[in-house]
Amino acid sequence: MRIRASVAVVSGALALSALAVPAAQADIGVGNVKITKVVVDGDNKVQIGTSGAVTVKVSVTATDNSGIKGADAFDLFGPGYGIETTGKPACTKVNATTSTCTASVKIDPRTDYLSNKNAGTWYVDAMVEAKDGDFIWKEKAGSFSFQRAAKLTANATPEPVKKGKTITVTGALTRADWESLKYAGYGSQSVKLQYSKKSTTGYTTVKTVKADSKGNLKTTVKASADGYYRFSYAGNSATAAVNSAADFIDVK
Repeated sequence: MRIRASVAVVSGALALSALAVPAAQADIGVGNVKITKVVVDGDNKVQIGTSGAVTVKVSVTATDNSGIKGADAFDLFGPGYGIETTGKPACTKVNATTSTCTASVKIDPRTDYLSNKNAGTWYVDAMVEAKDGDFIWKEKAGSFSFQRAAKLTANATPEPVKKGKTITVTGALTRADWESLKYAGYGSQSVKLQYSKKSTTGYTTVKTVKADSKGNLKTTVKASADGYYRFSYAGNSATAAVNSAADFIDVK
């Protein structure tokens, strides 16, 4: 994880002097080339755990009346002065005027020195050149959630259980601590208890449970019919959404 400079530097053959860029200016360019779409990892969410490299794919779509020639490496930056830079993008022609330029960067929590403060909303800086020499450098051309991966467990007891009796469902919500490279309890979060009746598809929410300060979950429901219970956490910009594995209850 590198530290983001306070003034952006545009790289490559189209490089501009950083000192010539007004601090408040977000877009620099010549002509009518435009960036129309930015997508990161397909859904604009990047989840990083505590082990193993994650390849982050960035796609920038741009248009110009002459067509798109190419793009410089994309800068990704976010909270805690974090920044990552992709490799050289490869551009694929959509039509005579439009192309999508795609590049990737590998992020490894074991070697990139991620801080937990880096989690949150990140942005993409992009520079694209048209065939006629037009170009655009756009700061914050797109945004995405850079998230700490999460884990969630669920255990329903007793099993089997008589119809109408009480079922106790326990579990724990944890998330990646990038500084210790371990998972730690994520406390005081709202988590849904969901149920799926045997031989049906889909889950319905039974109730919402609040995790304690250490991320532990505990609640009760009345046994009605054979089925599966799970916990579901919706996530936020800094922490990924996650569902626990389902636990089957045999109701007699």
